[in-house]
Amino acid sequence: MMLEPSIDSLQEKINSKYTLVTLSAKRARQISETKKTLVENPKSHKFVGMALEEIIEEKLTTAEK
Repeated sequence: MMLEPSIDSLQEKINSKYTLVTLSAKRARQISETKKTLVENPKSHKFVGMALEEIIEEKLTTAEK
């Protein structure tokens, strides 16, 4: 099974794996509660996958940039 988006492409957006996991988990919780995503027609049906798609499309970032 292939992770989409790939961890390499995600780490180009956010360097720290810890930050990546924390950010995507928090956002996944928000999506599960509100059912609203920042990406139109997400490929993933899972909340964490949707959060990762938001990160890869730079709709979800950290304040560190």
